This record gives sequence, C-alpha cells and structure tokens, in this order.
Amino acid sequence: MLISFYSIYIISLAWAIFNILLYGNRPARSIGWLLIVIILPIVGIVLYVIFGINRKKFKFFSLNYNAKRRLYDFENITENITEDEHPFADIKYSKINDLLKASSDFPALEGNDVVLLKNGQETFDTIFKAMENAEKFIHAQYYILEKGEILNRIFDIFERKIAEGVEIRMLYDAFGSSGLSQKRRKQLKKIGVEIFPILPLKFNTILSTLNYRNHRKILIIDGKLGFTGGVNISDKYISSKNPLGVWGDMHVQLKGYIVDHLHRIFIKDYYHASNDILLTSENYVPKQEKAGDSLVQIVSGGPDHLNLSILHQYLAMISAADKSIYIENPYFIPNKSLLEAIKIAALQGIDIRIMVPENSDSQLAKYSMFSNFQELLRTGVKIHILKKFSHSKLIIIDKEIVSIGSGNFDYRSFEHNYETNTLVYDAKIAKEIATDFESEIENCKQLDYQDFKKRPLKVKLLEGAARIFSPLL
Repeated sequence: MLISFYSIYIISLAWAIFNILLYGNRPARSIGWLLIVIILPIVGIVLYVIFGINRKKFKFFSLNYNAKRRLYDFENITENITEDEHPFADIKYSKINDLLKASSDFPALEGNDVVLLKNGQETFDTIFKAMENAEKFIHAQYYILEKGEILNRIFDIFERKIAEGVEIRMLYDAFGSSGLSQKRRKQLKKIGVEIFPILPLKFNTILSTLNYRNHRKILIIDGKLGFTGGVNISDKYISSKNPLGVWGDMHVQLKGYIVDHLHRIFIKDYYHASNDILLTSENYVPKQEKAGDSLVQIVSGGPDHLNLSILHQYLAMISAADKSIYIENPYFIPNKSLLEAIKIAALQGIDIRIMVPENSDSQLAKYSMFSNFQELLRTGVKIHILKKFSHSKLIIIDKEIVSIGSGNFDYRSFEHNYETNTLVYDAKIAKEIATDFESEIENCKQLDYQDFKKRPLKVKLLEGAARIFSPLL
C-alpha cells in the first residue's frame, strides 16, 4: 500500500513538473510553482492543479468559457451603442487610449458625467435612491453578496420595484458569495429576481472554474445610469462590527455615452451565466445623450481576453507619468514588469506614493505585499501605511487622469479575475481624488528605508515565504 501511494505521488509530481515546464510562460512564476510542488508534498500538487494550470492552453476551457463569450462582443449587434471617440490633444494619453482600445475593446468616450462616491455609506445611499427611481430594469452584478442590513434593504427595494413592473437581473460570483444562503437566493427568485451565479462551483467543472472569479461590481439602472468601483454588497462598508472596522472604498456614478460600455460587460456576463436572452434590443440599450464634459474609458479584463488588459492599463499609466504617481490598493503585489516600471519612474525623479492598509483581511497577502517594499523604498518610492482598512483601487497620474475600479495590483486581477476599471481623463476629478489622497497621508505612517531594513529576521522570512505564494493571491 505504501509503495503504491509512493508511486502515485512520484507520477503526480512528475506530471506537475512536466506541465510547469511545458506550459509556464514566465520563469519566475514557473520557479514559484516548482518550489511549491516540491516543498509541499501532495498539497503543492493539489494547489497547482487548482490554481496553477493555465487552462487557457486547453481546448475544453477555450470552448466552454472563452470562445462562447467572445461570440457576444457586440460587434454590429445594435446601432444604439455609441463609439464616438475623442481626439486626444495629449499624445501620451492618446497612446493609453489606443492601447486599451486594442487590449480591452473599449475606446474613451466624451460627454459623460462622473460623480465620486467616496465611502460605503455615500455609495449605498446613492444606489438605493437610484434603484427606487428605476422605471424599466435594474441590472446588478457583484463579486460579494453578503447577508446583512445592506442586502436586506436591497431585497425590500427589489420586492417593491418588481411589483411596479420593473425587471431585475442579478449576477454574483459563486466563490466570492459562497456565504450567501440558499434560503436568501430562493427568496430573491421567489419575488421575481432573475439571479444567477457566475462560474458556479459544480463538481464536473470546479477544477476549471475555482481559480477564475468575477470580481466586478456593476449596477445599471434603465440603461441610462451606471455604477462601478470597488464596493461589494456587504455591511463591512457601514459597520464597525468586524476585525478591520468600517472598510473604506471608492465607487463612481456614471451618466452619458460611457454607460453603454459598462452595460455591455454586464450583458455579456449575464448571457454567459444564464444562457438566457442576449439583452441588446433598444429596450435595454437605449440611445444615450451627452450628460457632462468628462472623458471616460471603461477597462475590462479577464480570462476571456487575449491580452492582460488591467496589467496593460497600469503599466501604460505608470509609463506616461511625468510628475507624480499616486497608488492606493489593499493588495499591492505587483509582478516583475510593474515593479520595474515603478522603480524606473522613481529613479527618474517622479514623485511616487503608495498607500496600503496596515492590517489586511489576508495575512498571506500582507506579508507578500510588504516583501516588495524594501526594494521600492531604496529607489525613492514613498510608502504610506494607513491605519484603517481601505479597499479602494486607485491610481492617479500627474493629477490629470485617475483609475477607479475593481482591479488590484496582483496576479489574480491581472490573469484570473474578470475586472472592470473606470479611467477618467479629467484633471478636475483627478485633482479632487489626489487632494483626498494627500489629506489621507496625514493619517498614515510613512516607512523609512533605514528603519524598514532593520525589521526582524522572522518577519523577513515570512515575507519571503509569502512571496513564493504570490501567484495564488
């Protein structure tokens, strides 16, 4: 029996190493997985099977999860989708737009109104009001639907609106919303909500879906009003009754032509999750009108894209900076290319400030994040440790453009998650967020390079170990 088990282990280990060497597309990641499968007997192989295999290389994944989605990229589907591009005066921002249009499919559009929602309470108050005013439909998509006061309030609104004849469709990520009870799902269905999980955790597909998560947060009201950003449906954003206190986060309300692009993402995800109708008629995609003066670009990323759109966005923004780069992110775990881009910018004298929370909902993520700081501090990057927990994902360049969204600075957001960012080419909005960022620095502890080098050996070892697992985060 022992010999048989040992034989199975050796064969499995050999298979894992063979696949890492054959399909690994980046040396550093391949080395990380080799260490994991060798150092952690059995467990390492299981982790690799679930999280490490590049399933986009295999035909079954392409057919089941990507090719099907690409059939509905809205090319020539409706005349109501606006594609009036903006002639950029600044060549550096024109290049960002061109890159992201090629990488993520969406060009920047002018004629939009952008309202900043700077915390959970403000976000939910605004969203509830918008839902109450819905006349035709509400389309909602969230990574996390979590029981509590917020979800109860939404349930009550949905029940009233459905009684008024409003159609409601809702998507949730099966992994992120694993705590959502079956009872609550049944209640939502009973009142008439068309609710579906994205990438459901089924026995026959779990190996090909568990490592891919839909991390988006999107709300569309009547096809005219959109919301997106980092806020999930959770009481963490309004209640201090959790270990990290009230979570900070940033969301945006959008009106104007750009709502079409945000809505496209929901419609494609909804069709993929439900196998229901493709919502492309004028009833769901109304003709948009100019609503403001902001130039906005939606950045969509995910395993169904041929390119790493979120990574491309962050690299392009960092490379375009002339004066300053402000980054706020709870999971700042950049890959090698991003790390080098930030270091190059710092060595050029650009003012780079990175804000991360002192405490995290993941100790592994925290240690992995801190493992990069000594290298960054050495090049002149200023790192600010925020005492409270912030879930915001922001990057501000030269106080002229700003990205607000769901995309973290980590491998998962770049390669495994379906993400949505809003890139706003509006200096007024960028300066407002930059001013808030600078004010928040007063509540932070700034790391000192010489002091940080002296942190205990135990901490350095934990950081080094966590860095090995960074591809899993």
